[in-house]
Amino acid sequence: MTPTRAAHLLLLSLWPAWAAAGALPPPLTDADFRDADPAKARIGQLLFYDKILSGNRNISCSTCHHHDHAGGDGLSLGIGEGGSGIGPERTPGTGDDRIMKRVPRNASALWNLGHRDIDVLFHDGRLEASDLYDNGFNSPAQEWLPLGLDGILAAQALIPLTAQFEMAGNIRENDVAGAINDRIDAAWPILAKRVRTIPQYGEMFVEAFDTIDDPAEITIVEIGNAIADFEILEWTSHDSPFDAYLDGDEQALSPKAARGMGLFYGKAGCDGCHSGQLLSDQQFHALALPQFGPGRTRLFDPAARDVGRMGESDRLEDAYRFRTPPLRNVALTAPYGHNGAYPTLEGIVRHHARPRAMLEAWTPDMAHLPDVPWLEPIDFVVAENRRERARHRAALDIEPVPLTEDEIGDLVAFLESLTGATARDRPFGRPVTVPSGLPVE
Repeated sequence: MTPTRAAHLLLLSLWPAWAAAGALPPPLTDADFRDADPAKARIGQLLFYDKILSGNRNISCSTCHHHDHAGGDGLSLGIGEGGSGIGPERTPGTGDDRIMKRVPRNASALWNLGHRDIDVLFHDGRLEASDLYDNGFNSPAQEWLPLGLDGILAAQALIPLTAQFEMAGNIRENDVAGAINDRIDAAWPILAKRVRTIPQYGEMFVEAFDTIDDPAEITIVEIGNAIADFEILEWTSHDSPFDAYLDGDEQALSPKAARGMGLFYGKAGCDGCHSGQLLSDQQFHALALPQFGPGRTRLFDPAARDVGRMGESDRLEDAYRFRTPPLRNVALTAPYGHNGAYPTLEGIVRHHARPRAMLEAWTPDMAHLPDVPWLEPIDFVVAENRRERARHRAALDIEPVPLTEDEIGDLVAFLESLTGATARDRPFGRPVTVPSGLPVE
């Protein structure tokens, strides 16, 4: 019997009779993650923080996925192209440059997305491994996603570059946004040219990529692959107390966190969705989280609502279902939910335990939304649609679980035990400068 199994059985003997535990996952190891090249990752780090990849050269990947906020932005719904600053202090801009729309969903955490089992990304799964278009992925770019991308993270890196309210900007503002209006792949050569004509980038790509002998050969494929290698090396994390426990350290968890683990894998049934090594089944579930913001829906639907997976699949049975997020370092990535509806771990735990009751008790002040007066009329307009409210409340995949106050506290303690010892000390971090010379925030 392994030390981990023995410790697990010992813990089980201490739980109440109702706490029939599910199977604990095997420990995470570096071998579970895709290979990444440090030289390419160094380029990716710079590109991740370089605004050169945005249409108006005013926003970078890091704006919504910043080191200061554990790979997120600390907001319920982000402020994309046209805004200023980072994190909770980001402002929506002024005059003609002000934002036209909030980013519809909460900025997803980046932790452990380099795991070999990851095959679907985004809250609605609009990027997934697939042979549908003969390029390895079913994505918003469909058959126009280029060949040669190393994996799903490289494909993901290209999508925000083409999103109007995230990084591309508005039509007629810049050549990137104008090109996207013609076809999604028309913008990538423009961005690649911006990068390869900067001497420092050109030299780095030639040095790091065996397939590149001259800067003129750099394409969006190499840019996506470099960013992916950075994200793999930078955001891989499996040195939490929970990881230590899985690896055989019986004393790694506090008594409170150990009780929470018993609930997570027992009475509370959290592992029904948060399963496996990543604590995510990579499936889609309806939780009846509060609705607000512009949402994402089907192309022909003008309503300010979010239908979740249905917006991608166009299947009614997928309405209001969202991808199960992985949970390592979850204590660092508030707010919670696909739209950041809950500011605390306790809040999202309570919602899972009593979804409809918590939905009714939720108030708009719980959402962390920067003040945008011209968007306020639509921020919560979905609540005025009686039929939409009824449809939303009817779609629910989780059942209420009776939890005491102590049990809620124990579950929160377990979630906090998923924080890595080095989560705030990453191998690359934020660069001081980038080759474009644009400001780094």
